[in-house]
Amino acid sequence: MSTDSTNYSRREFAKLSVLGLASIPLLSFQNGLEKIDLSIATPLNVHLFSKHLQFLNYNDMSAAAVEMGFDGVDLTVRPKGHVLPENVKEDLPKAVEAMKKHGLQPKLMSTNVWDANNTMQKTVLETASTVGFTNYRTNWLKYPEDISIKESQALYGRQAKELEILNEKLGLIGGYQNNSGMNVGAPIWDLLPILEATNGKFMGSQYDIRHAVVEGGECWELGLRRIKPFINSIVIKDVKWGVVEGKWQPINVPLGEGMVNFKRYFSLLKKYEINVPVSLHVEYDLGGAEQGLDKITMPQKEVFRRIKKDLVYLQEAWEKAE
Repeated sequence: MSTDSTNYSRREFAKLSVLGLASIPLLSFQNGLEKIDLSIATPLNVHLFSKHLQFLNYNDMSAAAVEMGFDGVDLTVRPKGHVLPENVKEDLPKAVEAMKKHGLQPKLMSTNVWDANNTMQKTVLETASTVGFTNYRTNWLKYPEDISIKESQALYGRQAKELEILNEKLGLIGGYQNNSGMNVGAPIWDLLPILEATNGKFMGSQYDIRHAVVEGGECWELGLRRIKPFINSIVIKDVKWGVVEGKWQPINVPLGEGMVNFKRYFSLLKKYEINVPVSLHVEYDLGGAEQGLDKITMPQKEVFRRIKKDLVYLQEAWEKAE
């Protein structure tokens, strides 16, 4: 679901050709798409979270993503990531060069950025802007025990506004991912006072349905309705509750094997016309690749097969949703 109307994946262009639209000059797509809603007819534009390919170098990562059928990679630019923040000026251009070599354009990245006044974090964003990225995930936040939640939200709102100002200057869009547990944004509703301190254009939400279902149970749809004006990217993964060593906890599973009702979720995304970049996370057993390890215990072909299976499920579920 690219927001750039002149930047189409091979699969999207093929779909347009079938619809008889490929003969229209590229510069006319924007006006045409404003009149013809193709969000339901076309497949999703899916990026693979590069955390799962950190056992590969930039070139092999890009080649593998293309071979599996992805439209891009959600590049980890953070501590223990594919690109380390302290090396971003040198290594991020190298990663982008490798991606472009295989036909992948830079768009999504996952970072530990939150402080607009932090020199290293500013350098990450400035470098990303110069090489073509448009969207990034911010760092996660916690509520300090010695400060009230309301006071923390006010502080984080001011920081989000400062980051939004920097993002606008650089032409970037930041998204805060809701993450289950004792994290800011886990209940979804507590994100609103923070995001409403911004204009919601260059700073918003990276909505994660897995974490929303874990925390929201049967009322996750209400959270989606509330946060939808701020959603600027989404994360796809599945989960179920299970007992591990005598304790109940969320267990990551392949798409379609957990609690996430993708048929309903995708129907709502289409209804709300949420057309944003998609990042696929595969966080069940991949021999360590699910954890971002640089050495894995599973054959690469099996890792790729499992990731590809989730991608196919995602694409088919999207097409079937009404």
